[in-house]
Amino acid sequence: MKTIDARGKACPEPVTLTKASVDQGAEEVEVLLDNPVSASNVRRFLESKGFGVQLKDDDGMLIISASKKNEQTKTSAPKKKAAEQAPRPQSAQLPAAPPKETFSVLITCQNLGQSDQQLGDVLMKSFLGTLSQLDDAPLAVALMNEGVKLALYDSSSCDHLKNLEKKGVLVLVCGTCVSHFHIAEQIGTGTISNMFEILETLNKASKIMTL
Repeated sequence: MKTIDARGKACPEPVTLTKASVDQGAEEVEVLLDNPVSASNVRRFLESKGFGVQLKDDDGMLIISASKKNEQTKTSAPKKKAAEQAPRPQSAQLPAAPPKETFSVLITCQNLGQSDQQLGDVLMKSFLGTLSQLDDAPLAVALMNEGVKLALYDSSSCDHLKNLEKKGVLVLVCGTCVSHFHIAEQIGTGTISNMFEILETLNKASKIMTL
């Protein structure tokens, strides 16, 4: 079993250290952590890679034990007769449709604009409300820096973010920013995430809108 000591490591290093071991072929890993946010991020990463995960709290030290799940043996399909294996003449095909463009949104501020805070709050609420009504919703909304405060349960924008989640939009809240502002207990929606996951998710979109 590969042991990774990620205690005292800042986001996203616990995830990147774990990823490095997985990429090297480790099928059993033990990750030592001292931060609940980092533990949650590492756990979700391992589960996304097909690991069975157990989390234990040992007097403040969080220990994640993970093992790669065994894939079910696929039943081989019966061999086809020679006639069935012969290539069939292909009919004319229409050209493939171009891939649909997608977008994600990166928000690093609490208010839209700098000159008037009250106006900026109204505009940001209006922006997220309109975004939640679009037929083509974004793949993800990532909140960083002051933007994480939009996810507070008493924020005027929290309900709009919840509506986006109901439409399948991934709302990612920067864990480092949440820790900096000491607001982890006040987050009312979204997933507290890390820089690695946020960048990986944003990179999947064709376009990134930044506020």
